[in-house]
Amino acid sequence: MKLTRRDLVALAPALAAAQSQTAKKRSDLPSRCFVYEDLPVKKNGENESRAVFDGLNHSGIQLDLHMTSLGPGQVPHAAHHHVHEEIMMLRTGQLDVTIQGKTTRVTAGSVVYVHSMEEHGWKNPGPGRAEYFVMAVGREA
Repeated sequence: MKLTRRDLVALAPALAAAQSQTAKKRSDLPSRCFVYEDLPVKKNGENESRAVFDGLNHSGIQLDLHMTSLGPGQVPHAAHHHVHEEIMMLRTGQLDVTIQGKTTRVTAGSVVYVHSMEEHGWKNPGPGRAEYFVMAVGREA
């Protein structure tokens, strides 16, 4: 089947509408405000976490945001690796972050990026609590 320019011009609006509908169907993260005090708290010993959101953006990319308050000397979990990437933003305190065997102490305001499949973990060296946000980008395979 051979298409003429006229055929393509006639098809363009339909293709654009179809693409727009597909993008809308893939996205399930609407704009919204997440009030800190309204987020449910999950406690694990001295540690607390708050799930903020988990869903697909307009491009169909999985986004997961959670917040953690880590007690002095505590770790959120053992060092690990996964397919998705992570961005960690330290709000208060300090953390000893280990990525691929190299440890760096980060302070309030610092940002950490962890690439896919790199082993990583962190620990609060104290003396106070460490509060941070983690954004997971992408899905597990």
